[in-house]
Amino acid sequence: MTQNLQQQWNKCLAILADNLTSSAYQTWFAPIVPLQYEDCTLVLQVKSSFVAEYIEENYIDLLSATILRVFGQNTRLEYRVLIDATSGMGTSVPSNAQQTTAAAYPVQPMPQKNIANSFDPQLNPQYTFDTFIAGEPNKLARTAGIAVSKQPGFTAFNPLFIYGGSGVGKTHLANAIGNYVRATLPHARVLFVSANTFKLQYQDACRANKIPDFLNFYQSVDVLIVDDIQYFAGMKGTQDAFFHIFNYLQQSRKQLVLTSDRPPIELKDIEDRILTRFKWGLSAEITRPDYQLRHDILRSKMRRDGIQLKDEVVDFIAQNVHDSVRDLEGILASLLAHSTLTEKEIDLQLAEQVVSRLVVIQPRRTTVHDVMVAVAAHYNIQEKALTAPNRSRDVTQARHVAAYLSKELTECSLSEIGFQMGRRTHATMLHSITHVKEQLEYDPVMRQHIAQLQAAIRG
Repeated sequence: MTQNLQQQWNKCLAILADNLTSSAYQTWFAPIVPLQYEDCTLVLQVKSSFVAEYIEENYIDLLSATILRVFGQNTRLEYRVLIDATSGMGTSVPSNAQQTTAAAYPVQPMPQKNIANSFDPQLNPQYTFDTFIAGEPNKLARTAGIAVSKQPGFTAFNPLFIYGGSGVGKTHLANAIGNYVRATLPHARVLFVSANTFKLQYQDACRANKIPDFLNFYQSVDVLIVDDIQYFAGMKGTQDAFFHIFNYLQQSRKQLVLTSDRPPIELKDIEDRILTRFKWGLSAEITRPDYQLRHDILRSKMRRDGIQLKDEVVDFIAQNVHDSVRDLEGILASLLAHSTLTEKEIDLQLAEQVVSRLVVIQPRRTTVHDVMVAVAAHYNIQEKALTAPNRSRDVTQARHVAAYLSKELTECSLSEIGFQMGRRTHATMLHSITHVKEQLEYDPVMRQHIAQLQAAIRG
């Protein structure tokens, strides 16, 4: 046995040890002795024919993929069963693993050419960071996604595990990561795949006896993005294949991005060894969009699609459609279709009709917009002055009153009120409200104005 052969076999052992439990590795692979490598045939000495049969039955896919990776694509595997330890006599047992020639290897789950630009990443080109609207509900996930995109495989966020309910933007963000890597690292092999597609490809590989090819294909990827990982639940074979792929990519400083509808701790029927690896990197949640994010998303999509909507319509949609980004997109598409087909302007009445078909509309509540309309009319100023940077005394006083009444008559937080009143801060709104409260204690005129406005707003 040459020193080079032992070194090559040690590389195989390192891969096997990392992909197996300690007991399985020590029982079946640690005792193996590499005898020779000639004419593209690797001969491994095992203690008994039972050992060879057990490895063939339970671990041949992993062993074959490992040997092909370390020794080369044309390598055949043969066992030498030790009969006499003193003389070293043994009998040869060929492996059932099919020889893989350079011409046929690998038979991949999807078409591929040699250069990364010809490799189909299965990404949606419309899902980018530019079209992913940032907000508090997605701040952590988006920040981590940008960091991963700039240095895939070389951050502490590997894997990056993004989770959240349906329609909050997980798939969009995952695609954005892939598209950024493709744009900045054109030679990188990036692949986006749904968990269901991965599962079907694995099943096809099993039927065709092409598991080594399947593993080799996925282990050749630089950035692997798996969407809806929760669908691996209960699929033992699929999980086992993914486990090997995950280990190889993670050790090779390749990037993994995973999405799920729940955090790792809540995933059911997923092996503990896989769940443990999900926790190695960063788990980042995307929650349901808050009012400010919904408002920003609507404005962004209106600019993109060339739609003009009144402020009261935008406010109404943002207040009533709050479960997901997809719902917001659906509402805008429906409004545009109704307006085009009926040749009617998109007003509040039409918005109420369309929204009521998709979500349960809460009873009509006073909005910040209602308050600003009433306050502007009462003080005889333009409504837009309340949201502008104007600091004249009259406008400032009206703005203070609008902030106070918005807090009293609506269910909006100070942040939401400030956002609608010209993107002002929580602290600014608190100052305005405090100012009015203090004035009410000694100023009967202010008390009269507030009473009149409350009556007008409540109708």
